[in-house]
Amino acid sequence: MSTIAKGGKAVYGAPLGILMLEARFPRIPGDMGNATTWPFPVMYRVVTGASPEKVVLGGAAGLLQDFLVAAADLVAQGAEAITTNCGFLALFQKELAAHVNVPVATSSLMQVPWVQATLPPGKRVGIVSVSAGSLTPRHLAAAGVPLDTPIEGTEAGREFFRVLILGEKQDMDVALAAQDILDAARRLAAAHPDIGAIVLECTNMPPYAHAIQAELGLPVYDIYSLILWLHAGLRPRDFGPPADRATCLSLASAAHI
Repeated sequence: MSTIAKGGKAVYGAPLGILMLEARFPRIPGDMGNATTWPFPVMYRVVTGASPEKVVLGGAAGLLQDFLVAAADLVAQGAEAITTNCGFLALFQKELAAHVNVPVATSSLMQVPWVQATLPPGKRVGIVSVSAGSLTPRHLAAAGVPLDTPIEGTEAGREFFRVLILGEKQDMDVALAAQDILDAARRLAAAHPDIGAIVLECTNMPPYAHAIQAELGLPVYDIYSLILWLHAGLRPRDFGPPADRATCLSLASAAHI
């Protein structure tokens, strides 16, 4: 067995790079921007000037080059895949993937077609977004989401939208934020009884996914479920003999003798 360790990176053991918006609101456990959320190490890069308001309400206009540079920097540091902490950045999916030449998953919305494939006939996926009014056909098309997919937002709430998008304050009342998200999920399910599963667009919503599932009795998917899937491909579990790499190589060599 070779004793040569391979180099070429600046950082090792953290294959996932996360592009972050520039914001100062609290990121509680379960939030994508809280490093304790992840059961594996990650690397972060804040994209200067990419505020939630610019990305969500402003369609990320003029920010593509900044995200391309930041993604390339993460890959140069050692990231083997790239994701972002805003579902609205689905707009940059193709450009980022082409630029960095590693797997890219910009938005939890990419799961909608996958989740739809699991549902029985007559059921469809619904989306809860931080801002339903800002989630345009361009965003949906970029993520492969059917344009008639039901969407409900938190714009009418008392806390979540105002803190995250409008930046009215840095502190957040988590109970009020949870209520805003649950209310949106309830409205979605009540207006569309054919919904069989929910995908949460906002990367700040995973802390509340379990409450939605418990109340509505529907499967709930978010950026956390997407990134666990992505990471599973980057670091497949080694189940040990007889399928570990050394054994497979030995068996392959023996087969060619």
